[in-house]
Amino acid sequence: MSAPTENPLLLVALLAPLAGAVLVMLNKQRPNVREFCSFAAAAVLFGVVLALLPQVLSGQHLVCHLFRLLPGVSVTLRADSFSMVFALIASFLWVITVLYSMGYMRTLEEHAQTRFNACFALALFGAIGCAFADNLFTLYLFYEIVSITTYPLVAHHQDQEGYEGGRKYLVYLTATAKGLVLPALIVIYWLCGTLDFADNIRTGIFPSDTSRVLVTIVYSCLILGFAKNGVMPFHHWLPGAMVAPTPVSALLHAVAVVKVGVFSTTRVMLYIFGVDKMDAFNLGIPTAYFVSFTILAASLIALSKDNLKARLAYSTVSQLSYVILGVALLTPAGIQGGIVHIANHAFAKITLFFCAGAIYVATHKKNISEMGGLGRAMPFTFIAFAIAALSMVGAPPVGGFVTKWYLLVGAANAHQLGIIVVLLLSTLLNVAYFAPVVVHAFFGKPPAGVTYTAMREAPLAVLVPLLITVTLSVVVGFYPDFFINLIKGMFPS
Repeated sequence: MSAPTENPLLLVALLAPLAGAVLVMLNKQRPNVREFCSFAAAAVLFGVVLALLPQVLSGQHLVCHLFRLLPGVSVTLRADSFSMVFALIASFLWVITVLYSMGYMRTLEEHAQTRFNACFALALFGAIGCAFADNLFTLYLFYEIVSITTYPLVAHHQDQEGYEGGRKYLVYLTATAKGLVLPALIVIYWLCGTLDFADNIRTGIFPSDTSRVLVTIVYSCLILGFAKNGVMPFHHWLPGAMVAPTPVSALLHAVAVVKVGVFSTTRVMLYIFGVDKMDAFNLGIPTAYFVSFTILAASLIALSKDNLKARLAYSTVSQLSYVILGVALLTPAGIQGGIVHIANHAFAKITLFFCAGAIYVATHKKNISEMGGLGRAMPFTFIAFAIAALSMVGAPPVGGFVTKWYLLVGAANAHQLGIIVVLLLSTLLNVAYFAPVVVHAFFGKPPAGVTYTAMREAPLAVLVPLLITVTLSVVVGFYPDFFINLIKGMFPS
């Protein structure tokens, strides 16, 4: 990696969603202006991230120093190949989600739309801060910002169910961060004298004579402490957060929160511990098998859920661990497969939640058992759902196939037959909990007394965004080279 280059555009990217939140609150009485401010902030953020891309693709390491607290502890921003994967996805999907939210929230005449849009922007402020964090302290700071700013979104309905879901959400995420991540930061600083990320994924930052036991304890604290990654047993917040409006579920599961979790986890694995140290201390393969339990167990739980959003929530718990599993294999193909799944999962899962929201807007139905024959009335929505489900399964030509292929190659290169079995078994479970939704919608009988005589799709403001995201899910399946080549920039030449 070349010497760091100062670039103030990183600060502009960070401030764009913050400015958007302020402008939203200032225009509370003017809904059209308020929502234009949300869209404009999202568009500016995406534009700035795109402006940074050519320099990163050319191999440059961009930084923006904000301030220093102690030697080796600062708030500094950084753009490299890994951060750009997350930043591009989060900033682009924020644009789409803002459009979707306008249609969804207005159609249902939801209350507190100003607060909703402001907190949405603040959540992206935290997510972009995590994406561009240059060190573990900056990452932790913005990780906590995401937790705090998304609480009002989870508890949006302000009823008993909303408050209970919000309380579980906040308790799980802040308790694990403060009880596990923060002590680990202190120990790492004591051992290494810095919290800065390494320049490449091989070396890590620990001195060569660091105690294996101590490194293993710190590593375990960070894997579990970044609980937004959905790894069991600290996953219960995620299904509980499904009480939120569907645009929030899309934000949680595809754009910001859970992606912050797996991004933070894998960023620490690769840039604090490093591939060589993880291999020497035998941390990688045990991690892969540890998260395999989450992959399989969450899939089995998803099978039992009739509520569509609940089934999708447990699917997310399962799918997130693919990212960690791939990186934990410590092979180039495994790491590429894990990280590209951040993109593939984002496009497919946001489509699935957009579809769930479209179904609710058009019919007020939440349970799969109530959706018999509904695919004939909402063909565009359910075809999009079917395509996104294929990506989750890992079937060609949709993006998820690229993930599964690289993960299988990575597991083979690591000589881990058990992981190959886990990946194949999880694929069958994916089929088992997604196929009934599509089959029942197109071929099932409508509930008693209900007939579908004409199309009844959700309004275009709700329908068009999900058609865009499902199209992108197919595009990244046919043309995965962009993200794959970007990820290759992480590997030392």
